[in-house]
Amino acid sequence: MNRTEKFTKLASDVIWDLVVIGGGATGLGTALDASLRGYSVLLLESHDFAGGTSSRSTKLLHGGVRYLGQGNIGLVREALQERRAILDIAPHVTAPLAFVMPSYARWRMAFYGIGLKLYDLLAGDSRLGKTQWLSKTETERLLPGVQRDGLLGGVKYWDAQFDDARLALSIARSAELAGAVILNHTTVTALRPVTQATDIETDAKWTVAWTDQRRSERGVVRARCVVNATGVWVDEVTGMLPPRGEKPSRKMVTPSQGVHLVVERSFLKGDTALLVPKTEDGRVLFAIPWLGSLILGTTDTLRDDAPREPKAREEEIAFILREAGKALSRSPSRADVRSVWVGLRPLVAPKKSKSTQKISREHTIELSAPAMLTVTGGKWTTYRSMAEDVLGEIQENKLLPLRGKCQTLAHRLSGSQGAQPHSLTDSPGLHLYGGLSAEVEKYDGASDDIGLGMTAAMVRYAVHQEFAMTVEDVLARRWRALFLDARAALQMAPRVAEIMRGENGLDPDLDPFVALCHHYLLDASAPAAD
Repeated sequence: MNRTEKFTKLASDVIWDLVVIGGGATGLGTALDASLRGYSVLLLESHDFAGGTSSRSTKLLHGGVRYLGQGNIGLVREALQERRAILDIAPHVTAPLAFVMPSYARWRMAFYGIGLKLYDLLAGDSRLGKTQWLSKTETERLLPGVQRDGLLGGVKYWDAQFDDARLALSIARSAELAGAVILNHTTVTALRPVTQATDIETDAKWTVAWTDQRRSERGVVRARCVVNATGVWVDEVTGMLPPRGEKPSRKMVTPSQGVHLVVERSFLKGDTALLVPKTEDGRVLFAIPWLGSLILGTTDTLRDDAPREPKAREEEIAFILREAGKALSRSPSRADVRSVWVGLRPLVAPKKSKSTQKISREHTIELSAPAMLTVTGGKWTTYRSMAEDVLGEIQENKLLPLRGKCQTLAHRLSGSQGAQPHSLTDSPGLHLYGGLSAEVEKYDGASDDIGLGMTAAMVRYAVHQEFAMTVEDVLARRWRALFLDARAALQMAPRVAEIMRGENGLDPDLDPFVALCHHYLLDASAPAAD
């Protein structure tokens, strides 16, 4: 079903069982789970799938080593089980990854080693590898580029990494194959409860007004149930609801900002990630090989707002570069940064707290209004179980008739069929399409290289098969050029725009993407403004 056919269906008199607002990890996961159970599902995303937080993670599928230190055993155990599940259902965009914690004090090596042995124990049969204590020589071999002065050894353990935006895309395509109607660049502009006086003939509970951002078309659909899965922006959606009494609704989300810097792999060669468990201010620092580059991060800074494109603060950039300089034998500078991106974590807002350490990393589901659930919090690793919990709440509260059980634990995602496991530390290539790679190469331009491993055929495939509508959709999320090297993405953009315009005749928003590239570039000398 193409985009025009989808909007034709929206214009019909169909009453949807479920309208999901938000096309990030949780919203897409909910749409897939509900569709597989047999519900009619419409998902509306105002920008692009994974266009916000869900494309700006640290690229890790993990149980949460630091949550273990906080005593949150339940969260760690659940995440470790979910980590294994995602590796099984999406092998084309996920892979196990070894981490080494270099040690410069004997007690630290013993302390963290014991903790990581517990990590293994909690993983049980889902364990990806065995935690090992390493000698100095072994540590230097696995981390070529680590700071050698004072190095005594290290501890090796296993987690996993992934391409977050392409995993989101696989979930979206899987939901569509299961019968859902999935639309990006379609904004929800109003939510209105259906009253008996206005719609006595139906069992619809909500009317949802929408606007197609690409063609400026508008319409209204009816739904039996609505799920608000808009991440850090859930409070904006609940703000559309009619007031309930004199007391304003509680703010559900406190955004926390995580900054990531990308440098070339020469700073830490090899296929092993580095973890500093405790920096000078108690935070965690990662140096992660990903798609041919090295990710340095991250930070955890509370914000009072939730901009679509948050800006890294100067002190956050300085923190990452300073701590990376301590962990690596060659210190990265501002001039070495190829891309800087910022993700906003949707932390569940407490009654009173100024510390992100005290804010829950677990998700929450609330009945915001009759037949409307709001879900937020959590993390990518637990997206599937969060979606299952949403459907559980829908059925427990009898918002929809009981219909089927959860199937997502074993439902292999689009692209996984025939996919061979492949390291994600290597440069991006056709392997990221998994079993669909042969379909990509059928499009014109399979040997026409645009840059960073992307071909003209991949652009055409993104337009016709992967919902891409803008240059940003293609170079930020279908192919991770913007996140790997913003200058390279800037050079690739005009050619991508030309191809896209030739395929669908629409304006691919080249100028806004050019401006966005400068947002991801770090001036070698000037400080960043918030």
